[in-house]
Amino acid sequence: MAFQLHKTPQRFANFSLGILALVNLFNYMDRYVVSALFESLKHSKLALSDLQLGLLMPSFLLVYMFSAPIFGALGDSRSRPRLIAFGVVVWSLATSLSAFAGSYLSLMLARGVVGVGEAAYGTIAPALLADYFPLRQRGRVMAIFFCAIPVGAAFGYIVGGLMDAHYGWRSAFFVAGVPGIVLAALCWKLRDPPRGGQEAEELRSAPQGAAYRSLLGNKPYVLNVLGYTAYTFAVGGLASWMPAFLERVRGLSHAEAAVNFGSIVVATGFVGTFAGGWLGDYLARHSRSAYLWLSALATLAAVPFVWGALTTHSHTLYTVWMVIAELLLFLSTGPVNAATINLVSPSVRATALALQVFFIHLLGDVISPPLIGAISDATSLSDGVKIVPLAVMIAGIIWAFAAYASRVRSTPHVPG
Repeated sequence: MAFQLHKTPQRFANFSLGILALVNLFNYMDRYVVSALFESLKHSKLALSDLQLGLLMPSFLLVYMFSAPIFGALGDSRSRPRLIAFGVVVWSLATSLSAFAGSYLSLMLARGVVGVGEAAYGTIAPALLADYFPLRQRGRVMAIFFCAIPVGAAFGYIVGGLMDAHYGWRSAFFVAGVPGIVLAALCWKLRDPPRGGQEAEELRSAPQGAAYRSLLGNKPYVLNVLGYTAYTFAVGGLASWMPAFLERVRGLSHAEAAVNFGSIVVATGFVGTFAGGWLGDYLARHSRSAYLWLSALATLAAVPFVWGALTTHSHTLYTVWMVIAELLLFLSTGPVNAATINLVSPSVRATALALQVFFIHLLGDVISPPLIGAISDATSLSDGVKIVPLAVMIAGIIWAFAAYASRVRSTPHVPG
């Protein structure tokens, strides 16, 4: 095949980044609104145990991760904007329908369908962005895109908590779900640039099996995904249980707990994610493994602060430690995803992201929320959350190994 080099007009690229980042905000708002409702669901007619509450996130994630490879394969060959628009409509409708749940099973089913929609978006949007912007800008582009994670999650906590406090838990699902239907129409209008158009690289297609074999044989990519898995285990457990932890252990009211953690997440996430993206791009001028080293060192530095925030009896110290911990954790958000994109061939990026999604959730936040819930049922929630700092440390160690391995690895081609 001939080499392709395509430059998307900067104005349109920036507009597309804005739309996709806004959609990602509602993506994570839909995902985490249920965490703000844990205490109300526990004491509602549904009368859920902590283990059942902990399983609500995996019900979504299991569907999400098994759908991701399907959409990843489609994203490497079909219209990406239309696949994204389909996903946004599906998850928005499913979130809205969660408000009508009359039983634990129906609530779990609705949350599961949210996973189908988010799989279409989460696996394809980063690969689409990589074809809008050149390699030198990818750290900051991914930072802008992924800064929607903390902002959206925080909106989920805050909006969910406030709507629940004033109008009941069912209203929170309506507010989170409806806006996505409008955003889907905007996604449908986006352009689909040539895959790999920002890089002077020959694109070679391969059967899906060959693509997976190529990815699994890519040691830096595999180590990056494993580190991301431990990170997702930690962050997913923290995100699911912190509002309930603040209410039960710290004695905050329901609304105060949601707003407290949501405020910390939105502030630290916005600053940390942007700072990580820009710092990663700056350091990447000097080292091809800079994105991974930054992720490793920031995550390892976060370990004592996570432990301190979860074990101190002082609310003031909790706030200080949690702010520092979240800032350090969010530094890696842009760099680690930029590393994934840069470590693989443009022709299999959606597949690589889909495989990443599958493993980080299968071994990450599918496990941690119910595990914390089970420990909480057996002992206390204070004991349950103590597994989080260990997972953070493991993530940093694995990313350090990935950074070392990536020094001698160039971006691979997929075998034809």
